Amino acid sequence: MTSVIENIGPPRSMGHALLIGKSVDREVGSSTIRHQHEVAQLLYAISGVMRVITPLGQWIVPPSCGIWLPAGVWHEVHMLALVEMRTVYIQPDALPDLPRQCCVLDISPLLRELILAAVTIDGPRPKNSREGHIIALLLDEIIHIPTLPMVLPIPQDKALRSICDMLLVAPDDGRTIEDWARKISVDPRTLQRRFNQATGMTFGQWRRQARLLKALERLATGERVINVALESGYTSPSAFSAMFKRQLGVAPSHFFTGSSVQGL
Repeated sequence: MTSVIENIGPPRSMGHALLIGKSVDREVGSSTIRHQHEVAQLLYAISGVMRVITPLGQWIVPPSCGIWLPAGVWHEVHMLALVEMRTVYIQPDALPDLPRQCCVLDISPLLRELILAAVTIDGPRPKNSREGHIIALLLDEIIHIPTLPMVLPIPQDKALRSICDMLLVAPDDGRTIEDWARKISVDPRTLQRRFNQATGMTFGQWRRQARLLKALERLATGERVINVALESGYTSPSAFSAMFKRQLGVAPSHFFTGSSVQGL
C-alpha cells in the first residue's frame, strides 16, 4: 500500500546555517506530496531507488547517484525500494557556482562520506571548525562532481503525453514514429517537430531515454541484465549493454557497484 510522507522539509529553521542535514528511512511504496523548499536540497540514498518528479520530468535516482534540487523547485519523491535517505539542505547563496537546474550527480566516494558526515550538522558552525571544513569541502565537491543524463522530459501536449505513457508502460513497443503519427492522425514530420519542441529530443532519443531509465529502475532493484535487456525492446543483451555504456560510460552490470544487480 502506498503511503504519503508528510514530514518532508528541513528538520528546523536553518537560520544563519549554510547547511543542515537530515537522516531518515522510507518504506517501499511511500511517497511525498508535491512540495518545494526555500533552500536547495541534495537528496541521496545509501541504499534503495527513488523516482523524483520535477517540472522537467521524471528522474530515476539509484544508490550510486544523488539529485540536486534548487530552491523553489517543486518535486515529488517516490520510493521504489526501501530507501535509506540522507538529505542535505543548503542555502541557495551558500556558494555562487552551485547548480541552478535540477541534475543527477554521480556521487563520488568522497562526496558520499561528506554527505554522511553532514547529516549530523543541525545549525551554524564556525568556518574554522571541523563541521565548517566539512561544509566547505562538500559545497566545493558538488560544484565539481560530474552530472549524469538521467532526466526523462514529459510533454504537456495531450497527444504526445498519451504516446509517452504507452511507451513507459511497454518500453519494448517497437512502433515507429510513422506508426504513432498514423495513430494520432498527423504527419510524421509534424509529430517529430512537436516532440522536439516539447522535450528537446527527437522521438528516437526520447524512447531510448525512457528505456534507459526504466531499465535503471529495474536493475537497481536486482533484476538480471539479460531479462531487462530483452524486455526493454533490445534484440540482445549486447545491444542493450552497448547503449547503456554509450549513455553512462560503464556496462550495466558494473553501474551499481556493491548493489544486488546481477550480471549476465
